[in-house]
Amino acid sequence: MEPLIGEAQVTKMLKKYGRTFHLPISPGASSDDKILDNDSALRTAAEVVVTEKMDGENTTILSKGCHPRSPDAGYHPSRDWVKAFAASISPLLDDSERIVGEYLYARHSIAYDSLESYFLGFAWIVDEEIQSWDQTGNRFRELGIISVPVLYRGPFTDEVINSIIRGLDLSRQEGFVVRSTASFPEDQMDRQLAKYVRLGHVESETHWTKGEIIQNGLAKHDSQ
Repeated sequence: MEPLIGEAQVTKMLKKYGRTFHLPISPGASSDDKILDNDSALRTAAEVVVTEKMDGENTTILSKGCHPRSPDAGYHPSRDWVKAFAASISPLLDDSERIVGEYLYARHSIAYDSLESYFLGFAWIVDEEIQSWDQTGNRFRELGIISVPVLYRGPFTDEVINSIIRGLDLSRQEGFVVRSTASFPEDQMDRQLAKYVRLGHVESETHWTKGEIIQNGLAKHDSQ
């Protein structure tokens, strides 16, 4: 995904989205993953939101273009769609803003046949602060961005989390992400949000970028 700016500017402006730690009960955590060792911030939060963890490519849109989670990633033809999408969003962003979401054009391990968009947002970052969920939703609506599906909003309890896990269709859903609905600095990501990923999520030894591009499907809406 080639950002829409020169290499020198890219180096100064692009920032990799932070790592999301696994909940201790996440069965999909590998030896290379980080595990949340203290969930007290989530348990004591006034409110959390749980969103579906989509099986795509973490992508950031900023005022001068877009990039996958690794800003130095090379070109891949599946990223042409999001480059065009970002071109319509970037002029509306200040240099202090970043929109982060899941890019779902190319199939990874889960096949989607009724996506609302190939880009589903989950974070709005301003000056290195992840904005509240309500502020994020408002900004997404202004920009015409659809968010990842919301599974729950309310207090964080074991009963709630276990109920969400039981309700997952693990043949079609990768898992979920839980975060405080309040705003917080990016350097608190390791306390304010975490993920649950299904066991054995990656089903192929071949990375999706090395194989044939299989396009996910968009939802078909009645035009009437």
